[in-house]
Amino acid sequence: MTSRNSRAAACGALLAALIAAPAADAHFQLLYTPDAALKESAALPLALVFSHPFDNGFTMNMGKPEAFYVVSQRGEAEPRTTDLMQYLQPIEWAGGEGSKGAAYLANPPRSVTRSLGDYTFVLKPAPYYEAGEDKYIQQITKTVVNVGGIPGDWDKPLGLPVEIVPLDKPYANWVGGVFRAVVLSGGKPVPHAEVEVEYLNHEPQLDQRRFAPEGKVTAPQQSFVTLSIRADANGQVIIGLPKAGWWGICALDLDDDEQHQGKELSVDAVLWVQAKDINAR
Repeated sequence: MTSRNSRAAACGALLAALIAAPAADAHFQLLYTPDAALKESAALPLALVFSHPFDNGFTMNMGKPEAFYVVSQRGEAEPRTTDLMQYLQPIEWAGGEGSKGAAYLANPPRSVTRSLGDYTFVLKPAPYYEAGEDKYIQQITKTVVNVGGIPGDWDKPLGLPVEIVPLDKPYANWVGGVFRAVVLSGGKPVPHAEVEVEYLNHEPQLDQRRFAPEGKVTAPQQSFVTLSIRADANGQVIIGLPKAGWWGICALDLDDDEQHQGKELSVDAVLWVQAKDINAR
């Protein structure tokens, strides 16, 4: 009886620990600017932060990005690429749990977006070592900004190793609509890709280098923090946009064979999409 009671007690303790343990948060590379639909060209503030956008969770340390640039897409034979590495400013970004992580701000001048059309900002961060999984993570991230309402080639792939290509304008979405995109690896659709979606629930406060302490919504349960979906057989994903603001879409582990410093490297693709409130003035 003693042995049986001991086993029962151990099982009970294990179950209690599992229930009490918080669910793992999804990592999301943020490439944030306040507005994706500009009436005219402007100097754009950009925040590059590696964190947990829904719950203002622990902010991870970013290494120096491997690449940071913007592609001007206006139906030209060759899109114009402008390197933005010179505008990166290393900072500390305050996150939840009292964390402060290495991050970057960038303030490219107005000349970068001097013409009407689409501008796709691309960030290739340094691989981040996730000790809990004993592997590296690299999230190649895109944010599309439009100037003047004149559409460009927002739906064209950029030839990145992995990327999420919009099927709807990522800067012109009403709340309550849906957004469609295709997950690509090596230029080819990824059938049934694993995809995570998170809402940027805590507004970035660029001047204070932190997220707003108060979130916009409260998740009814942990599974609502990071939404998990699968692409269809053609690599296409469709997500709803029930709330105004920025939504992050992350396709996970798109190159299973990648290694970094002798460990597995998960190469992910991230795209940020902004939705507007139809009742806002």
